[in-house]
Amino acid sequence: MEKLQAYQGFTGRIHAIRDDIKEKWQSWREGKPFQINLLSKSPPSQEGQVDRDDDYAHVFRAKTRAELVRLSATVMGIEFSYAAETAFVSPALLEIGVNHAQMTMAWALSPIVGFVLTPILGSLSDKCVLPYGRRRPFILLLSFGILLGMLLVPNGKQLGKLFGDVYPTVVKDDSDPDGNGTVTVSEGLPFGQPSNDSHSWGVFFTILGTVLLDFDADACQSPSRAYLLDIVLPEDQARGLSTFSLMAGLGGFMGYAMGGFNWDDTLLGKMFGGHVRTVFSLITVIFIACVTYTVTSFKEIPLLRLRETNEFYMEEQPSLREYLLSIVYMPDSMRILCLTNLFCWMAHVCYSLNFTDYVGESVFGGDPTLIESNHVSVLQAPEGSEKYKLYEDGVRFGCWGMSMYSLSCSIYSFIMEQLIQKFKAKKVYVGSLLLYGCGMFAMALMNNKFAVIVFSLNAGVMYSTLFTMPYLILANYHSKKIFNAEAEENFQRGLGTDVAVVSSMVFVAQFTLSLCLGSIVSVASTTTVVVYISSFFGFCASLAASRIMYLDL
Repeated sequence: MEKLQAYQGFTGRIHAIRDDIKEKWQSWREGKPFQINLLSKSPPSQEGQVDRDDDYAHVFRAKTRAELVRLSATVMGIEFSYAAETAFVSPALLEIGVNHAQMTMAWALSPIVGFVLTPILGSLSDKCVLPYGRRRPFILLLSFGILLGMLLVPNGKQLGKLFGDVYPTVVKDDSDPDGNGTVTVSEGLPFGQPSNDSHSWGVFFTILGTVLLDFDADACQSPSRAYLLDIVLPEDQARGLSTFSLMAGLGGFMGYAMGGFNWDDTLLGKMFGGHVRTVFSLITVIFIACVTYTVTSFKEIPLLRLRETNEFYMEEQPSLREYLLSIVYMPDSMRILCLTNLFCWMAHVCYSLNFTDYVGESVFGGDPTLIESNHVSVLQAPEGSEKYKLYEDGVRFGCWGMSMYSLSCSIYSFIMEQLIQKFKAKKVYVGSLLLYGCGMFAMALMNNKFAVIVFSLNAGVMYSTLFTMPYLILANYHSKKIFNAEAEENFQRGLGTDVAVVSSMVFVAQFTLSLCLGSIVSVASTTTVVVYISSFFGFCASLAASRIMYLDL
């Protein structure tokens, strides 16, 4: 009785912890076998063998918030690069002679590559047998593509000049108070001589950089997210994904804020050669630091080790053909999840890729475009003119609006887990997308600076939602093994592949919109139409989200 009383209350709990630790230590000393289960994350080992050199115990314990932040640092760097891309690529293309229709077509190149390669990369990631792990090699490979893109985009015009491109120099007509008179070419040509140059090299390098940056940034999110899901416990996945979205929002917030600040008059601006090149240079350094911080955080269990210790991986790995067939013949639950994510991305692509141009033209009344007239390059709004200054002011103000949307994304990501616990996943998912649709519609109606800032906050809610909810639902499907019924069709669904399939909807959305959005803007003669279209797809996404199978979320 005295011993029983001693084991009650606080003292009893201390004794229980002590005994538990003692028992595990004794098992380790004796080399007793214990099982590993991928989904339940029980401790790893082999029959009669203990992992002394390769300690993967971190995979099987709960992660602190700081550790989740480190695991998510890569996506923060990706969002920094996204901020530079979405803020400056469209204006850069317009300024070197690409019209709206051609500009949106340029955005179609990346999703063509991405839609084909991203699911393949996901399946290769699932089957990667490198000792460094399955996800981190792909994170590093795609990060290299991002870095190359960030070098090409801001320097495309200068590289084009090295290859012979000639750009017009503004010669103001004193009789024209706006300075919108004739523009002649003086770079390498006699004064007033017309140029037949189409700036093809500058366009080539800028678009090549855009494709590399856009594809690799989108594709890199899949192994980054799969790496997070591999490392955390199933019960921590919601917290991990919310941290992932929070870091993405912070990266975008700081990235767009850097774009909104005028670097031209600073020492760094003069050192790097202007506003845009300064922003890209700073973001390149930040991106390298973020990726390094993540890939040096936690070791992955190599696939060969998992095959030795877990019967799930002792099964024959499916071929690439079988993986691709599993994408085509996906279950209805996956199909509606992909459709919802497609509508979400169509809404977001309309907003993000055209937003700074929309603010510069429709809200501020500026004009950056360069056209060819009678074989002479003519700036509709030459540098230094009132319309060009208005456009530049609008682009910078648009960066502040997108900075607000990224900040909103972080805040919403921080509270999303609590919202799901209180209201359940379906209400949070559908409600967030409905809120976005209403906000974009109000922004298009008001069409002023106030609306740009206020309703950009709604965009952050939606971005956090599409960054978190589909993958939380998908991880829940795999943890509940609802795809086991597909076994009779010999399609083994991998989490990495399914994450990549859902993520690839961004490429479908971007490609579809790239084919038609420029023509719609040309017909409507206003960039406001892209905000209305974004609102429409937001409403479609909320309707599709109401049909998703949520299980017990």
